[in-house]
Amino acid sequence: MSKKKQTLNDLSQLASFAYSTNPDYQPEAEEPVESLPPNQQHLEAHFSKKGRGGKIVTVIKGFEGSNADLKQLGKELKNKLGVGGSVKDGEIIIQGNNRDKVVQILKDKGYKVKKIGG
Repeated sequence: MSKKKQTLNDLSQLASFAYSTNPDYQPEAEEPVESLPPNQQHLEAHFSKKGRGGKIVTVIKGFEGSNADLKQLGKELKNKLGVGGSVKDGEIIIQGNNRDKVVQILKDKGYKVKKIGG
């Protein structure tokens, strides 16, 4: 497996980087984010093929909560649909044109989902 070289695209990637000459310096701990219950979440289901070589994916946006809960929801969706996908930048990306199935699964779990586009 080859190692991919990390490059710095903009200064926002340094947000979690801290350097201090003070030997007693302790970085501030981030407070844990509470996830809203499903009936208070307003999700959006999108189609997208931008930047994916023409392949269609279903993108779920609008989740408010912790990254761990978002990853768990993405994992459940991928398992129920039997497809691949990922969780990036607060979005769940599901491979293929599965928007109707994803919307139904999320509604069954109690989420409020809106179809956007197409």
